[in-house]
Amino acid sequence: MNDPQNTSASRGTALAAIFAMCLLAPACGSKPPSPPSIQITRIPPVDPGGPQKLDFIEGSVRGAHAGQQVIVYTHAGIWWVQPFAAQPTTKILPDGTWKNSTHLGSEYAALLVDANYQPSVQIDTLPQRGNGVLDIATVKGAPNPSLAENTIHFSGYDWVARSAGSDRGGEPNDYDPENEWVDEKGFLHLRMQERNGKWTCAEVYLTRSLGYGTYKFVVQDSSHLSPSAVFGLFTWDLATSQDFRNELDIELSRWGDPKGKNAQYVVQPFYIPANVSRFNAPAGPVTHSFRWEPGKVSFQSVRGSLDSPGGPISQHVFSSGVPSPANENVHINLYDFLHSKNPVAQPYEVVIEKFDFIP
Repeated sequence: MNDPQNTSASRGTALAAIFAMCLLAPACGSKPPSPPSIQITRIPPVDPGGPQKLDFIEGSVRGAHAGQQVIVYTHAGIWWVQPFAAQPTTKILPDGTWKNSTHLGSEYAALLVDANYQPSVQIDTLPQRGNGVLDIATVKGAPNPSLAENTIHFSGYDWVARSAGSDRGGEPNDYDPENEWVDEKGFLHLRMQERNGKWTCAEVYLTRSLGYGTYKFVVQDSSHLSPSAVFGLFTWDLATSQDFRNELDIELSRWGDPKGKNAQYVVQPFYIPANVSRFNAPAGPVTHSFRWEPGKVSFQSVRGSLDSPGGPISQHVFSSGVPSPANENVHINLYDFLHSKNPVAQPYEVVIEKFDFIP
């Protein structure tokens, strides 16, 4: 016959031994941690692609560690890193989500990678897990794309109204073709506003490249814009793989500083001090222009319009780092700089009376 006290002591000894083993093996009684993973939650549409067509791609990650990042690829013939060769990484936000713009294609891929991972600009096949790649998510493009091109006729030229997103302004912004129109006088209007609960911006661009010559823009007024609003008149070549894509800028903005000057001329890259000339644009109509020649670009702003020019406001000549024409197009846009940090409380609009080009 068993002694109850001895039996109870034996059971206690056994339980203590099991508890000790669990302390030495933390997985006892629990599942091992899941490996890092990534998913795509916002899928861009299927589209033949092209340098001007972008949209947003979004997703989330689980189990990521500090310093890890996302690499986005779009398949258009081959896989291309997104959004640009010079900007191949996407940050993971504190809540585990990520978002960036991407050129369009037939498929999309998102890679969760270590901090020191170096992605290829273009690849035939996606990498496998390992060697810095922690997880991969791929999706087919969404059917029935809604990014139809909307063409506007202004000053004798055809312009495309942007409908895809863009990360100009330091963070992704949505664009709506309803924010651009030509009135009965033939003037082009660009508006920035909240539409259907979403902040939307405006941009149009020429359907062809113009090359060397004089570019003139007659603007009714830009002095009323909020400090963080940006009104840009510029050339931009999305077909090239270079970092700054033949970009010549006339930008009307205080860049979030209410006391700053409200205009500048730029030959990119902007971070070279000699490539930027800042000035103050007054209220009222102003004609902004630049003459692009081999190795030289001359900017000028004068009061009034082409038909009734007034006195000079500012001028500057750049003779260093001036690009040569390739596939750039003229763009005119209106957006908010770092909108989430500097939200504007009301719609803003600019009116461009005329665009003129002289070869």
